[in-house]
Amino acid sequence: MSKILIVDDSPTETHVLTTILESNNYQVVTAESGEEGVSVAKEELPDLVLMDVVMPGLNGFQATRQLKKSPETAHIPVVIVTTKDQETDKIWGMRQGAKDYLTKPVEEGNLISTIQAILGS
Repeated sequence: MSKILIVDDSPTETHVLTTILESNNYQVVTAESGEEGVSVAKEELPDLVLMDVVMPGLNGFQATRQLKKSPETAHIPVVIVTTKDQETDKIWGMRQGAKDYLTKPVEEGNLISTIQAILGS
């Protein structure tokens, strides 16, 4: 069972994503900030990270960059899941090392097919 880390400061969004993932047989771990996300990723070594962008403190772009620069977590694919839908945001997210970029609200089929494509499952 693949383990997915959700990094999002919105309890509602975290709940929605957790429900989708668990109903598709993924194990879920969560973090409520960019800093916590980086720390949980190093501790749990998830198979994939779903990263929000707009969070207090370390934002999702900065947290993604930290994960990609750290030898312990550089191999973990990050998918940015955010309300920021500008093309420039998407380009910037991908330049930080994200594998994909999804806009909220995320459609379940799209989320699961993106995860399966990245994890090869």
